[in-house]
Amino acid sequence: MLRNTLKSVRKPFTTQSVRFNSTTGKYDIVVIGGGPGGYVAAIKAAQLGYDTACIEKRGKLGGTCLNVGCIPSKALLNNSHLYHQITHDSKHRGIEVEGASINFPQLMLSKDKAVNGLTSGIEMLFKKNKVTYIKGSGSFVDDHKVNVKPIDGAEDYEISADNIIVATGSEPTPFPGIEIDEERIVTSTGILSLKEIPKRLSIIGGGIIGLEMASVYSRLGSEVTIIEFKDAIGAGMDGEVAKNAQKILAKQGLKFLLGTKVNSGVRDGEVVKIEVEDAKSGEKKELESDVLLVAIGRRPYTEGLNFEAIGLESDKAGRLVIDSEFRTKHPHIRVIGDVTFGPMLAHKAEEEGIAAAEYIKHGHGHVNYGNIPSVMYTHPEVAWVGANEEELKAQGIKYKVGKFPFIANSRAKTNFDTDGFVKFIADAETQRVLGVHIIGPNAGEMIAEGGLALEYGASTEDIARTCHAHPTLAEAFKEAALSTFDKPINF
Repeated sequence: MLRNTLKSVRKPFTTQSVRFNSTTGKYDIVVIGGGPGGYVAAIKAAQLGYDTACIEKRGKLGGTCLNVGCIPSKALLNNSHLYHQITHDSKHRGIEVEGASINFPQLMLSKDKAVNGLTSGIEMLFKKNKVTYIKGSGSFVDDHKVNVKPIDGAEDYEISADNIIVATGSEPTPFPGIEIDEERIVTSTGILSLKEIPKRLSIIGGGIIGLEMASVYSRLGSEVTIIEFKDAIGAGMDGEVAKNAQKILAKQGLKFLLGTKVNSGVRDGEVVKIEVEDAKSGEKKELESDVLLVAIGRRPYTEGLNFEAIGLESDKAGRLVIDSEFRTKHPHIRVIGDVTFGPMLAHKAEEEGIAAAEYIKHGHGHVNYGNIPSVMYTHPEVAWVGANEEELKAQGIKYKVGKFPFIANSRAKTNFDTDGFVKFIADAETQRVLGVHIIGPNAGEMIAEGGLALEYGASTEDIARTCHAHPTLAEAFKEAALSTFDKPINF
């Protein structure tokens, strides 16, 4: 039943719409989980005419992403970058700033304000679309009934639905033998709520979460060390891009210990002692840090769901097993987001939430898993979509590469922000875009054009012959496409 790709197949609409009855507690659709996948699924279901309820136990909508993930981390990344620009980049721009300093409590309050504004915004969307918001935890009673345990301590009660969508998300993967206290030894949750800027910060894991938090605290003055078992950072990145990203981040002061195994991490008073071992030589040494961030990935979250009681299956990684239309062994129970297969990304979960609701209504939906962008919000940003060189080589696919550096882009030079490049990978014969990889300013916004090209099967010539405004960073995108099949103009 493992899902690889979703099919867009039209089927007759068979679901009966039974409106909610306050006596029986019955809904058309109940969504368990109010994160990016869950709340989007609930809104879409309501827009399609279903009486919908969404159960969320956090007390705030938006899930990990909005509350303790994507949104607060980006607030810290943006504000720490502004501080770094003021203290390091302003003089050569003709801007004199004296005495700039960090008010760390206010920095954290600014982050919280952004989070609170967005969570309350989702509640308004629920009201607008007539979605019932249930603050509590949900667990299966049977394949149509869900027990609700309210977060305010009120008595449990049951609701039922014709269709149920599970969107319970994920949680940080624990490191065997390392005890998390969210003070000195923290996960991606605790690192967002530190009481002070650590003098020394060590991070286990050179993926996106670890590198973003490394950037934040390095800009704020921490000595940052990233410990990664593999020989490269940025899992999933194109190899060439990952090497360039590491070089740039190292110039910014980040220290990398690659090919290094962590044996232990123990809090000793106000410091953390970490034993590491070279993965090849076996040489061991001890590091000391004020804070240790464990960022080795995430795992599906199913605690309290009681899915086993109704016979739902999970694999060895804890992911709930579904088919290509998100259905479990009970066809009216569907699963989306981090708790099942695919990349653990908020926008992937959102796409699945919409598709799941559309499957229920129409019998067809769409998610293109070959076109899910990834972004690392360091500076410069790193973004990619589609295939990388390593993947294409492994598949034996013939391809061409075209690149254009930001050092040759007029807007980047004007902004004194020229690190990085745009890289296209295209089919050797047809020039059809197979992958786009960007390291540079505004990469996270620019990658959307690459996703559009992939979705509609565009060639690099299609992009190169499309007029891009001057002077913009996006001109580097056009010239990289041009260099794939011809020659760039400005380099």
